[in-house]
Amino acid sequence: MTAKYATTCGVCAAPVSPGEQIAKAGQRWAHVTCADGADQPAAPAERTTAKATKPARADMPAAEGALEVWTDGACSGNPGPGGWAWATKDGRQDSGGEATTTNQRMEIRAALEAVRSLEGPLVVVSDSTYVVNCFRDGWWKGWIARGWVTSAKKPVVSRDLWEPLITLVDERGDVSFRWVKGHSGDEMNDLVDRLAVEQSKAVA
Repeated sequence: MTAKYATTCGVCAAPVSPGEQIAKAGQRWAHVTCADGADQPAAPAERTTAKATKPARADMPAAEGALEVWTDGACSGNPGPGGWAWATKDGRQDSGGEATTTNQRMEIRAALEAVRSLEGPLVVVSDSTYVVNCFRDGWWKGWIARGWVTSAKKPVVSRDLWEPLITLVDERGDVSFRWVKGHSGDEMNDLVDRLAVEQSKAVA
């Protein structure tokens, strides 16, 4: 189903534009990818206010001495040209783009590229509640147990990106995820956002 009016996703709290694919997530409408991931109802705070953006649960515990890496994805249109990026405070960074993709895919791709590129304990800092909640709330375990099918009995969207990311995180055992509010003055979040947007423009 497509959205007729502008609204807010009931899972990730990001804007939903008219024409975007949406699906029911509990009692609220959400991006279809967010609804596919939501194996449990939204937290009460997320059900009662469209402005809720803070994840409902505590941060994942991080391994001692873990390196923080900020990741972000951007997309002009959905689908449309998009970009991904990751960066650390010590100056390491990478980015790339795809001519036709979605914002959710770029968010996942950014995390995947970071985990692939950086060894040792990591904390992946993302403004995507979809990415963070997958690991913090263990959605991925249900997906695998059901043969990569969501609780709504639909195939997991973007499995081609989720599967290698989940496999790496599970095998390593030293990667955690932390949510950061986007466009809130976090210097590193602003950096990866800028890099991802630049890549989306470069491939447009």
